Amino acid sequence: MPRRDGFAQLKREPKEFTRAFGLVVQTSRNNPGTIAPLKPPHRVCIDARMIQPRILTSEDCMAEGCAWLAQSEPRFTGVLDLCGLPPLRRRSGGFDDLLGAIVSQQVSVASARAIKGRLETAGYSRPEPILQATDEELRACGLSRQKSRYIRALAEAGIDFDALPGAAEDDILASLTSVSGIGRWTAEIYLMFSLGRADVFAPNDLALQEAARLLFDLPDRPREAALRKMAEAWSPWRTVAAGLLWHYYHHAKSREGIA
Repeated sequence: MPRRDGFAQLKREPKEFTRAFGLVVQTSRNNPGTIAPLKPPHRVCIDARMIQPRILTSEDCMAEGCAWLAQSEPRFTGVLDLCGLPPLRRRSGGFDDLLGAIVSQQVSVASARAIKGRLETAGYSRPEPILQATDEELRACGLSRQKSRYIRALAEAGIDFDALPGAAEDDILASLTSVSGIGRWTAEIYLMFSLGRADVFAPNDLALQEAARLLFDLPDRPREAALRKMAEAWSPWRTVAAGLLWHYYHHAKSREGIA
């Protein structure tokens, strides 16, 4: 797929964005979180003693992460020049988020919203009513037989959603993916948007793969393992990097379409 003039600019060096939004968290023994101007070629040092993960709570967090990424990878500066800051996209978390994720699998956004609306109208938005419903009642809301099994498995799993924000990432992934119908992609999306973890990536996402192909002039979409390896360079802001790539993907798709 040939490069187009509208996207060739993404290779140029960082400029106004880094100067306007350049912030970096500098850590030290006596000052664990001072916000200071970013002065190239300063590199961010992550304090190994920081046990709690960084949580994205505001647009300022997104700006801070974008500034770091623009300093680290010039092509992200081009995305920011072209598309602006990506949205925060935080969700409330809990059972309903995972229910919605299962409903959304392999259907259009419009279909997922319609099915989710019918489930809510019927009262099937919490574990107890779902467990009491018959398969026929669940399928009457528009669910396939397989998705009916999946949301029943989620209702039966008894996940302690209140404990997840303080749990380690590996433990959260293990807990969520043990439920039928929840794969690694769904679990990583939950970490990113429902829990607000700043350093998570979902490399099995097709839009992220296509955005990376376009932005980095790759001959093909990178597969999951290759994109996960590529994203290591964007730590500790991989969630923000994903936001930039999704932002770029939607901009490119709306302008000219993506094959």
